[in-house]
Amino acid sequence: MKLASSLVPHQWRLLTSPQDCLQAFIFSTANTTKSRTFWSPTLRQCRNLQTAVSPIVSSSYLPTSYITQKQIEIPTSPEKQAPPVQEGLGAFQKLPMVMPSIDLYCSALRKSKRVQPTKGIANIAKRERNRGAKQLDAFMKELALPLKGYMENFPRKRLLHPYERSLIELTLGEGKYEEVLGKVDFLRKKVLSVGKEHASLCAKALSKKEAEERLSEGVEKLELVFQQQGRAVDDLLSIAKVLRAMPVVDLEMPTLCLVGAPNVGKSSLVRILSTGKPEICNYPFTTRGILMGHIVLNYQRFQVTDTPGLLRRCDEDRNNLEKLTLAVLTHLPTAVLYVHDLTGECGTSPSDQFRIYKEMKERFKDYLWIDAVSKCDLLGGSPVIYAKEDRSSDDAEIIKYRETGPDESIHVSVKTEQGLSELKSKVKEVLSNEMEKIKSGDKVDQSGEEVDQSVGS
Repeated sequence: MKLASSLVPHQWRLLTSPQDCLQAFIFSTANTTKSRTFWSPTLRQCRNLQTAVSPIVSSSYLPTSYITQKQIEIPTSPEKQAPPVQEGLGAFQKLPMVMPSIDLYCSALRKSKRVQPTKGIANIAKRERNRGAKQLDAFMKELALPLKGYMENFPRKRLLHPYERSLIELTLGEGKYEEVLGKVDFLRKKVLSVGKEHASLCAKALSKKEAEERLSEGVEKLELVFQQQGRAVDDLLSIAKVLRAMPVVDLEMPTLCLVGAPNVGKSSLVRILSTGKPEICNYPFTTRGILMGHIVLNYQRFQVTDTPGLLRRCDEDRNNLEKLTLAVLTHLPTAVLYVHDLTGECGTSPSDQFRIYKEMKERFKDYLWIDAVSKCDLLGGSPVIYAKEDRSSDDAEIIKYRETGPDESIHVSVKTEQGLSELKSKVKEVLSNEMEKIKSGDKVDQSGEEVDQSVGS
């Protein structure tokens, strides 16, 4: 106080903090008029300094800059709140790592046991109940916080890209994803409820022995909760593994999707055209998920995807493997390489293949399209028809299809390498056209994709 009152005029301008300015103002008004003449610039400086908003937190003032966004909640009207933003493709690769339930439990228990009572408590009973309450509180938080992190970092299904939403439904089952997340959240709430209850009981213990018993009871109760409900964490771990293994599709990269009936030779062509290495066996539905590979043409990278085969039936009767194929065609911009097997060796008769083909061609008529007849080495002379069919009702279009396939189709054989050069040239042409559309900014209805070898089944 004396220091402030004894300031000489030029020292007034050195005052920087609001507190110093306030002290100087009090003493300047109590002293001479001469000292007041120097207050005017300092008062302006003080007004400029006192511009920070300081909310009260725990009976102390903290500058707004030190308060996190979560601590300061600004109420907004529902109409002003931004609508939820839909995730782009690749959300599955951002999923958090999930600990097995047993590891999560053991880690939390181990950390809680290291918690010590507050220093300075001389009374043994008070010290023991303080230790017990703190350990139960720490145990509860070590269990609940990871569960909360899972709930926050696993995306809501409604915000996913339609393609990835379809993958979740078709690989996990309808409602399974939301069900497991719901169970994890229930487990989190149960842990919090039990932990708080027993920590409170421990804090109210009247003796050291009672505090130890309350601590033991709380640990046993939390262990029982995890034994009964912890399976949800392991289910979430399995879901994360499955989804993280899903192939990543780049919407800015042209994509070629191989489509056809089961076992017509799509996987063999993927091996020829791209870096993908799908399983190749002589039985239907060899492809049990979406397989991806890459093509590099003139230093340009493209995507190629192999899909499960389609059977002749309505969409309601299709299995999840067939629906995966339809999901790729429906939700991704892609060009189509449709593969036909006129030998019937695949198990689907040429007549049925024709009807499937006509349905797909009509449904996705705006897509760039290539037709390839596989296994043409078996069509020389009189081909052996492995799949039986009723030819009595065949029309001219089906008869022509059975002999040569669709108009302008490319006949190929992986065994003799017939037609492979022509097919590669056609694929290059189609994918280059797709790339030009993307570069020009036009709306792309199909994207030539080349895919990382991954199986999502």
